[in-house]
Amino acid sequence: MRERREGEDDKVAFPELFFDLVFVFSLIQLSHTLAGHYSLMGALEALLMILAVWWVWIFTTWVTNWLDPDRMPVRAMLFALMFGALLLSTAINDAFGDKALLFAISYVAMQVGRSLFTVYAMHGHSPDNARDFLRITCWLILSGVFWIAGALIGGEAQLFIWIAALTIEYISPAVGFRVPGLGRSEFDDWDVLGAHMAERCALFVLICLGETILVTGRTLAEMEVTPLVFVLAISSFGSTVTMWWIYFRFGQERAAAQIESDESPGEVARTIFTYAHIPVVAGIILCAVADEFVLAHPHGAIDLKTASAIIGGPIVFLAGNIWIKSSVAPRLSVSHLAGIGLLVLAAPLALVVEPHILLIVSFVILVIVAVWEYLTLKSVR
Repeated sequence: MRERREGEDDKVAFPELFFDLVFVFSLIQLSHTLAGHYSLMGALEALLMILAVWWVWIFTTWVTNWLDPDRMPVRAMLFALMFGALLLSTAINDAFGDKALLFAISYVAMQVGRSLFTVYAMHGHSPDNARDFLRITCWLILSGVFWIAGALIGGEAQLFIWIAALTIEYISPAVGFRVPGLGRSEFDDWDVLGAHMAERCALFVLICLGETILVTGRTLAEMEVTPLVFVLAISSFGSTVTMWWIYFRFGQERAAAQIESDESPGEVARTIFTYAHIPVVAGIILCAVADEFVLAHPHGAIDLKTASAIIGGPIVFLAGNIWIKSSVAPRLSVSHLAGIGLLVLAAPLALVVEPHILLIVSFVILVIVAVWEYLTLKSVR
């Protein structure tokens, strides 16, 4: 267990950072898969895999909120999870094909194995938390049946069975992981390290932003440098920097402070970190896909997939930031709502402009949001 010493327990340990490295590969696989299969069905499949990758990562983050990663057994657990995540990631591009069973088994083994380890690690130190994770394990075993069944059945039914599996997992915290005979978990009693959770989620957001830079850099490396390519590079990189600013300038630190001071830290942490970060992550991944589309084909008519990625990515990202910031402050994020409105109004431009123009417009709107929020919050301080 982590020793709760002021100023020391909130720090992210090196084994946690090492654990995150494998998710760089996961995000690359996710963006490539979405870009290569960008259709309604492809988007649903990609969304499901994004939710699965996020869920296995955030559950591990909750575990390291209590267990000390600098202790050898916990390190061994993290390294085992890394290998599982590596296998999981290699299966992402064909998770609804020949690698479905590899994806399902890797995912279920990670989720159930980690939770069982946590029950064992906590039973002598924190019986209440051990019981919580026993309940969690029961839910994960139930969902695991659906994951593996979906992989074995395959075909059109696989997506719907996996949606059922993911639904089971996502509603479980909302019902307190209630299990007959074991009761339910009370999140008010969860001892949460707010600064640690905030930093862990911020690091994952950084990994996602890094993926947009990798996509831009990889695509630019294969292109002849022209004035237009240079402008697009500025726009793509500028969008990444602006998203960093919007998320980190005001939201991340306030989330940590809110949890540390709230009377129900577990409930707040569940909302902000477990759920509200999902659209932030998904929006950044969609922006990376948009960059890849536009850099590869900057001219010509804009097809539906390119337009939806260019406009949809920032909208989803801003929606996630609204969720986070409204959870830690009573004021409404007017700048973010206005940004979403401007993006919606900009959508019809896809009928009359080329892809690179629409990408630049979305970048300018993100800059407007960032500057608006900065000036607004600066004036009320």
